[in-house]
Amino acid sequence: MFHRLRHDTRFRALIGLLAVLTLAAPPISAHAEPGNEKIDKAVLTDLKDGKASYLVRLKGEASLATARAAGTKAAKAKAVHDAKSAHANKSQAGLRRLLTERKAEHTPFWIVNAVKVTADAKLTSEIAALPEVAAIDPIDKIEMPEPKPGKVQPRAKGKAANAVEWNIDRVKAPQVWNELNNRGEGIVVAIIDTWPDFDHPALAARYRGRHADGRVDHNYNWFDPHKECANFGPCGTEEHGTHVTGTVAGENGIGVAPGVKWIAARGCTVGSCAETSLIAAGQWLIEPTDLNGQNVRYDLVPDIVNNSWEIPADRSYEHIVDSWIAAGIFPMFANGNNGEMGCGSSDTPAVYPQSYSSGSLNIDGELGRGSAMGPGRNGDIKPNISAPGVDIRSSAPYGDYRLMSGTSMASPHVAGAVALMWSAAPSLRGDIDATRRLLDDTAIDMPASDCGGTPDDNNVFGEGALDAYAAVRAVPDDALGALRGTVTAGGSPLHDAEVRVTATSGHKVGTAANGGYSMLRLPPGRYEITASKFGHQSASRTVTIVDGQVATGNFDLLRLPHGTVTGTVTAGGAAEAGATVLVPDTPVKAVTDTSGRYQITLPHGSYRLETSGASHCVTTAAHQVTVAGNVTRNVALDVRRDTFGYTCEAGTEPYVAGTDRLSFPMQARLPFAMPFYGKTYSEVWIESSGVISFEAISNDGHTPLPNPNAPNLALYPYWATLNVDAESDIYTGTAGTAPNRTFVVEWRNVRIDDPEGSTDRLSFSVLLGEDGTISYRYKDVDGTGDHGVAATIGIENADGTDAFQYSYDSPSIKNGQSLTFTADTPGAVPRR
Repeated sequence: MFHRLRHDTRFRALIGLLAVLTLAAPPISAHAEPGNEKIDKAVLTDLKDGKASYLVRLKGEASLATARAAGTKAAKAKAVHDAKSAHANKSQAGLRRLLTERKAEHTPFWIVNAVKVTADAKLTSEIAALPEVAAIDPIDKIEMPEPKPGKVQPRAKGKAANAVEWNIDRVKAPQVWNELNNRGEGIVVAIIDTWPDFDHPALAARYRGRHADGRVDHNYNWFDPHKECANFGPCGTEEHGTHVTGTVAGENGIGVAPGVKWIAARGCTVGSCAETSLIAAGQWLIEPTDLNGQNVRYDLVPDIVNNSWEIPADRSYEHIVDSWIAAGIFPMFANGNNGEMGCGSSDTPAVYPQSYSSGSLNIDGELGRGSAMGPGRNGDIKPNISAPGVDIRSSAPYGDYRLMSGTSMASPHVAGAVALMWSAAPSLRGDIDATRRLLDDTAIDMPASDCGGTPDDNNVFGEGALDAYAAVRAVPDDALGALRGTVTAGGSPLHDAEVRVTATSGHKVGTAANGGYSMLRLPPGRYEITASKFGHQSASRTVTIVDGQVATGNFDLLRLPHGTVTGTVTAGGAAEAGATVLVPDTPVKAVTDTSGRYQITLPHGSYRLETSGASHCVTTAAHQVTVAGNVTRNVALDVRRDTFGYTCEAGTEPYVAGTDRLSFPMQARLPFAMPFYGKTYSEVWIESSGVISFEAISNDGHTPLPNPNAPNLALYPYWATLNVDAESDIYTGTAGTAPNRTFVVEWRNVRIDDPEGSTDRLSFSVLLGEDGTISYRYKDVDGTGDHGVAATIGIENADGTDAFQYSYDSPSIKNGQSLTFTADTPGAVPRR
């Protein structure tokens, strides 16, 4: 089952999907098989076409009593795993044996007693006949809408706020930082969502996988059940997860708890959330593994998990929430954006009594548009609390920032507040019930009677508005000490060195510009501490922490011998300015100058250099280099070309506008015959979604290039969901004289389409050359972020078997950029 993320937008009507689900499916065979009543009608329908994938749910769930009684956090997590996996192994044994014998693809889960299966109708009937099988349910797909932009609100001012975002000031997080000296240090928050940008300037230092010297280790810190790049860590970045993570842990005034560490499980993709992915993500939190899915580390279980998504059916996720609580993980959920449906609109899993959920508030303290309301499933109060969720500015992919709205944005405020509370009082860490009581008791009352309840506890705002400062002040007063010191190298301050308390995974900090560091709220005891920085020899020492006292731990690290690597990067034989040369798992990278030159400094040793061009028009390259002194390493990148021979060149050619408004239907005759993929054409069809085709356009959906599905024989200057409304239009025009004429098609001031009404607009034009040259020009991209919104850009041949794809559904274009496509064929001028 696929699910949506909770930003404040609506799904398009699911009439077609609902119609399919309500059709009476014929029986799988001529005779009713025993147990077929367990098979959902949607699965029966899918099986008519052959094999289908579905979830087999088995009877019974394991007891978590042993886990609740365990003493340490790691012991609790292991006890949850041991109890649930033992039960799953026993109850699923017959099913797994059958599936193995029939060589059927299947994935068992232990955190819920279920197995994902891909099988045909005959085997499905055999599965249904097993007495231990409770149900066979579909894995449906529900697409997510695009995020909704909003109105920029002024940043908070004043000594306490220090120019943070209004929403961070509203929950009084700056008072916790400045008055209580607490930013959430020592606490780990997990994000189940889409891919966060772990390299974002506001998030990079807070990612648990990043060392203070910039080296990154994704083992135990990153999980991708989609297997797109699971064996080497994140290989992309997505907006929703990046935004949510910023509100929890972001620096630069966007996060509630900028001292926490965060990890991520990719339960959702840019288009949807799959039930099986969310189950796998929830399971991984309790048994974190390396990138190969091995070597479990229960000591690295997170403290808090933020979930800004929903499940459209209540089937099994409650067992996962119970497991988190038994393992000492605080389960934070967005309450949902279906408030227009009235009372009782809280979403699943937020509606569970054991889930702690947040509603949404705007800058005026009013209920956010669409914020879901209670009562909960058992008549309990929902949401539990409310927090800012309208026009929230937070991190966005590629180092950008963006406004978004919804309970998705409210929930991470509360997750950050719990981190501050647990950092202030380690004795509270893992005590879910006590933490909920403190959040409830310190919330600011917000009377409402629409859906029942009292002025201080109702089904519109829950217990009221989050007050992080009051919540932290209310936690138990644990007896703690502190550690401070300075890290130098040869007597000079060492910035961004990492100091770690080796006995505790959560306590590690980086040094400031003066080499100083501090660790607060350390329980009394004797500790080994280690200081390290890339390019230096690590050092360790022992310190003793005493109640109410500050211990000192200074280090002077030895700088290792270094060498300089220099060289020139070329692409197609020409110098490639703006190319990036980086050394993975180190903080070292360089960008080439106008002559294609780069220079990096590395300690002696062997390294892998990864080089990428300034644009997607050239290939990437990787080389080994051994540094034992100064080294020269030149890098030759290839020009990318499709099978026909088209190449591209990125530049800053001037923007060219159309002159004549195009009326519907959007079809135009060229003033010349233009060559394209070996044939000539004199007519084009133009679509508002940023596509030009040399044949009548039909659209089978947004796909990568090449793809045999329509559209084909097309140009894709900015294939996205665009809206040509009353403030925008499409223009054409002709420039030049034969045989060097150019036909221009311009999308002027088009709006990024969104069901709620986006404010982002951009312009772009296509120049069709009489000689077959194709050029794209871009303007006003800044309004959508430095690299625009996600779009597919490229060209494609007539049958969808060949294409030059510059980008697929990702932000890749800067304002003022141009892209020019030419073919290395007779009569055409090559790129280089």
